[in-house]
Amino acid sequence: MKIVQLANFYSPTSGGLRTVVDTLGRGYVAAGHERVLVVPGPRRTRTRTDAGLVITLPGMPVSGGYRVVLRASSVQRELAELGPDLSIEISDKTTLLPVAAWAREHGVRCVLLSHERLDRWIEARVPRLWRAGAGHVLTPVVRAWNKAIATLVDTVVCTSAYGEGEFADLPVPLRRIPLGVDLDTFAPRRSAPPPEVVRLVYAGRLSHEKNPRPVIGAVRHLAGSGVLVRLDVYGEGPEHAALRRSARGLPVEFHGHVSDRAVLARALSAADVAFAPSLAETFGLSILEAMACGTPVVTSVTGGAPELLAPGAGVAVPATPEGLADGVRTVLSWPEPWRRAAARARAERFPWSATIAAMLDLHTGPPPRTSVSVDRARTSHEAPPDEA
Repeated sequence: MKIVQLANFYSPTSGGLRTVVDTLGRGYVAAGHERVLVVPGPRRTRTRTDAGLVITLPGMPVSGGYRVVLRASSVQRELAELGPDLSIEISDKTTLLPVAAWAREHGVRCVLLSHERLDRWIEARVPRLWRAGAGHVLTPVVRAWNKAIATLVDTVVCTSAYGEGEFADLPVPLRRIPLGVDLDTFAPRRSAPPPEVVRLVYAGRLSHEKNPRPVIGAVRHLAGSGVLVRLDVYGEGPEHAALRRSARGLPVEFHGHVSDRAVLARALSAADVAFAPSLAETFGLSILEAMACGTPVVTSVTGGAPELLAPGAGVAVPATPEGLADGVRTVLSWPEPWRRAAARARAERFPWSATIAAMLDLHTGPPPRTSVSVDRARTSHEAPPDEA
């Protein structure tokens, strides 16, 4: 079978989305399927790789260095050339969705992998406009859009209960499949005696929706109260310059985007606490990666991130400078061996192998085109309720 992955906003620095798409793709190839990746680029190209065929189609540049394929018809032509025995996986809720209609017309299975909540995604990008009243107008529009998805795809995959929330009470065929973490690359490696300075780390895109600014404020609060701290920031994005200005005079070092996952893993492992302050994260790959390294996480009390935590693995707090600083103090009050072991143990509940197996079940099983009921009990490799 050819499993065709379609994604906008896919670039060398696109972080979580690229990690998910590529990890799933390698898993499909390892299972004996042919993987085809279709993403936007400057021009049309076709490249054979060890992980399958990669097709780039002309995409319009948008903010953050991303591109978006505007013409779904160009994707449909590529699909027609690929021949029979296809299954399509769409990682986009915007310009690529019309491909789902083509799939239905041609009897091709189609799965939508929901990486974000549209309502929170829009709110994060136009917060002032949303608060000024646009939310009252856009919320029913988003709801109608999500309802229409049910007529297009066989299954909508959500990664958390929070992610499912935007489809509440809608006749959408849902399947909850949490994402995973590379437990070999991201592993505890800290063996030297702990330094006197508390090592903090933020690894993620420096953008408004990731909410990194309160992290700098938390460092200011901790340093001002006499705590010896150091913050290492890994990532790039439109907030980079503003964050650097805010961090002047503070023990903060910016390392930029780190493409080498092993290097990032060593940095996470060396830290005492990792920050994940996004207000509307539907899952939180960076949280799993830090915990897999034995580093507990301070995350936002909102979004899907709290679902990943367990006692000792981290704490969910208001994502303000004061809230994040208090979260660090809470984590540091726990015995270090216990909190590090708890973080690693929690991450081990989320192997990529389980995610890949669940996605393959959707791609290779009978297409549920006649089903319009929401089955929230049908989930894959979720943690038991008492550990969530």
